Amino acid sequence: MTHLGPRRLALATLDRQMLLERRAVDSVEAVRQLGALQAQSPASPYLALWNRVADFDAGALDAAFADGRVVKASLLRITLHAVHAEDYPAFHAAMASSLRASRLYDRRFTDTALTAEDADALLADLTPYLRSERTNADVEAEVLRRVGEGCERAWWALRTYASLHHTPTGGPWSFGHRNAYRLAPGPRDLTPEEGVRHLLLSYLRAFGPATVQDFARFTLLTGATVRKAVDGLGDALVTVGGTARTPLYDLPGATVPAEDTPVPPRLLPMWDSSLLAHVLPGRFMPAEYRPAAVRRNGDVLPCLLVDGTVAGVWRALDGGLELTAFRRLTAAEWRGLTEEAEGLIGFLADREPRVYGRYGHWWDKGLPGVETRIVKG
Repeated sequence: MTHLGPRRLALATLDRQMLLERRAVDSVEAVRQLGALQAQSPASPYLALWNRVADFDAGALDAAFADGRVVKASLLRITLHAVHAEDYPAFHAAMASSLRASRLYDRRFTDTALTAEDADALLADLTPYLRSERTNADVEAEVLRRVGEGCERAWWALRTYASLHHTPTGGPWSFGHRNAYRLAPGPRDLTPEEGVRHLLLSYLRAFGPATVQDFARFTLLTGATVRKAVDGLGDALVTVGGTARTPLYDLPGATVPAEDTPVPPRLLPMWDSSLLAHVLPGRFMPAEYRPAAVRRNGDVLPCLLVDGTVAGVWRALDGGLELTAFRRLTAAEWRGLTEEAEGLIGFLADREPRVYGRYGHWWDKGLPGVETRIVKG
């Protein structure tokens, strides 16, 4: 294999992301195969799995969060992700330095007059306290008791880079409006380098083949850090194309679907990881649609996927879904999207029929749609 064009690269990722067909796989194992599910909105991991797992049972993911087989934590790109519990220690080891720097060099922390050393000492002091579930309010009060007024932002920094799991607090998607935390079990003696290598292998299983730049984009790790991991993995990786300056790496034995493989329609959730896993504009996002689908503040709207590319956006309304296409779709494409929408309406009915309702202002500001259809339940 000496060359993979855009279509086959997209198909490779669609296949590994279980978007070519829904698979009969346990939800916990699906999370492991998918690498990391964006969880900035509590609904998104559930909708991600609904798009990928045959007969997906939301209660199974509820149970996995409740018993800790799947965990939610600050990780890649300094945002919340749902990951397999066995992957979390390595993922956190890979990202800890980045997470720490993102907070301890931020003015919101430095204005407390605490130093990085003070923050680390405070975290060590809080460790026994954090072995039990604590809410934001609990820990903020405890921090002020220990270091004094004016240091409220210390916990804001610590909760991002410490090895903490978000704990379920109820609501339709396990995590309600009240955030709670518990220290992750461990420790496991993993170096940052070991963590990055583990994370890179997981990433290629879920999103490959990929370049150093792709992985750096997905994680916000530096190119130098990623290249060191590639070198350290040696024969655990193979080169499958690209150029001398930007080779494509993959796992030995990994396959890429044929160019004529059909791709079914999907209604992806907000911030779906498949749209964030590669250098801009990504493998599925036509550049001309990116300004509409990805807003300036970073909100990635729920997207319509048609033949493996983003073709519009969707939102929930009372009693149904509104589908807005950015290009003319065929009758067959609309039929496929309508069937998916009807299934999603049924899935949402028992959880949150107006999912993502707080983001409706983006539609109020206007979208470059050429056709909009309402699908009722």
